[in-house]
Amino acid sequence: MGSDLDPAALTRLRQALQPDWVHTARARRIAAAALVLLAGVAVVRDNPDADRTAVVIAARDLTPGTPVRVDDVRLESRSAATLPDGAQSETAAVLGTTVAGPVRRGEVLTDVRLLGSRLAETTAGPDARIVPLHLADNAVLDVIRSGDVVDILAAPHAESDSAPKVIATDAVVVLVSAAPQGPAQARDRVVLVALPSRPANTVAGAALVQSLTLTLH
Repeated sequence: MGSDLDPAALTRLRQALQPDWVHTARARRIAAAALVLLAGVAVVRDNPDADRTAVVIAARDLTPGTPVRVDDVRLESRSAATLPDGAQSETAAVLGTTVAGPVRRGEVLTDVRLLGSRLAETTAGPDARIVPLHLADNAVLDVIRSGDVVDILAAPHAESDSAPKVIATDAVVVLVSAAPQGPAQARDRVVLVALPSRPANTVAGAALVQSLTLTLH
């Protein structure tokens, strides 16, 4: 014959009749399990401070061809996962270097944003060199930009009747100096190009004695 008592009531009655130590032990087991769970979560959860690092960023817009000054940069903590390769971590390492391309305020400064061996290597290969050129026609400098690929032509010597000659191909423009302000001579403007070492040396030698110009790809 089935019992007329409510099963829920029987459960409550049994729990009420249990000694206090049973309830205490159960509570302790629940608390211990909760602590273990919390400890596991703490281990797995990323530590925000551990995943951040100080990097050099531009404190204002920077112009290509200008040296980096103290007021141009500052250190800022950024998430390590978002940082580009080559991010600079010390302001002393960038002060006095030359900006190779336009840099926006708040942008992280990397090795390829500054003139140096890393810029040459990234642009034209591991043995690359950067060569400064004065062009026969400075108007060309107003239409080329960093990243343009150009060929370099040398005019023949004055006593020669030969045609201009291509002395290097696939040079990459890394910097075009800004137009001078005031009485400065336009002749002072230069273009920096990156080339593998052998053609770079050929171009540098030709620049000493010949007039040069560029053709754009």
